[in-house]
Amino acid sequence: MKPISNSDLMREIWEKLSFTLLGYWTTMRTSTGATPYMLVYGTEAVIPVEVEILSLKVIQEVKLADAEWIRVRQEQLMLIDEKRKNAVCRGQLYRNRMASAFKKNVKPRQFAPGQLVLNKIFPHQEQAKGKLAPNWKCIYVFHRVLSGGALILAEMDGRVSTINSDVIERYYI
Repeated sequence: MKPISNSDLMREIWEKLSFTLLGYWTTMRTSTGATPYMLVYGTEAVIPVEVEILSLKVIQEVKLADAEWIRVRQEQLMLIDEKRKNAVCRGQLYRNRMASAFKKNVKPRQFAPGQLVLNKIFPHQEQAKGKLAPNWKCIYVFHRVLSGGALILAEMDGRVSTINSDVIERYYI
């Protein structure tokens, strides 16, 4: 078997990359209801197969006169802003659906002032001592909630710190 040279390998990668990009740009997105190609250029892409085996779209484009083609293209470009606005609206609706699907499974946690809480130890922190080490550290006393999910906590010795509510768990005695 003959070894593959770098130039042959790069040519093969480039050929596959072009088909991958074509597939990406011409695939309909659920969030926008349009293809990325259509949102950029205002018209659907003509894939290489349609050029070799003439499709109705290509035949229609070829038979148009230059003046007619320019008029049709200008109409398409005038509609592109409307298509982009529709895609933005669909994107917002899609984001709202995804957020509501996520929030449906989230259980809100309520903390009362004076309540005891624990702080989670993450594997990248220096307090992490191995897989058999505790996952929680230090008992804190909850004081109050700040905006954006931040909490003000006090350690048992009185030092005050601010921490995100995602890494806090209630301590049961």
